Amino acid sequence: MNEMVKMVVALTVLSAVSGGVLAGLHRSTASRIEAQQLMFVKGPAIKAILAGADNDPISDRFKLSDAGTETNFFVGKRNGKADSIAFESFGKGFGGDIGLMVGVNLASGRVIGAAVTTHSETPGFGARAKDDPAFSAQFKGISMMDKQIKVNKDGGQMNALSGATITSRGVCAAVTKAMSTFQKLAPQIKEQIKRFNK
Repeated sequence: MNEMVKMVVALTVLSAVSGGVLAGLHRSTASRIEAQQLMFVKGPAIKAILAGADNDPISDRFKLSDAGTETNFFVGKRNGKADSIAFESFGKGFGGDIGLMVGVNLASGRVIGAAVTTHSETPGFGARAKDDPAFSAQFKGISMMDKQIKVNKDGGQMNALSGATITSRGVCAAVTKAMSTFQKLAPQIKEQIKRFNK
């Protein structure tokens, strides 16, 4: 019985120490992981969408929360004035979540660009959502005040990628979610943008 108690105590102490070490490691590497994601995964999409900005949109950013989900908003400035933002939204594709960076002109409230950042879609089919400029270009000019974006097979206005309708629906869902986020957070976004116009 004494041996059993000793073993339980030893396992409990070992589990607590291991958990503490892992939590500390996670905290200490979180900022480095975020920096790597911004540079190599999200950064190219942000810079492409906010091309022509006078500033570094990756440095000029702010965070807002919506229903417990924190979102980074990247600010594009022209002639010293913040005129656009980009932020990431997600939709469900064939292989899992699809990350989509959406850029918005603040004056018009219209999409200035969209680019897939992350996905687990099938190579040669759904994966084309990231590399096909004609597919992404369809989203340019859409009003962020619209209710929903759909592929034309579902009665919408977007042409689906050939052989990748589920992926195309996932991207449309990500744009729809971005529109909802933008509409909910518009007052907070306007308030945050004031900081970048000083």
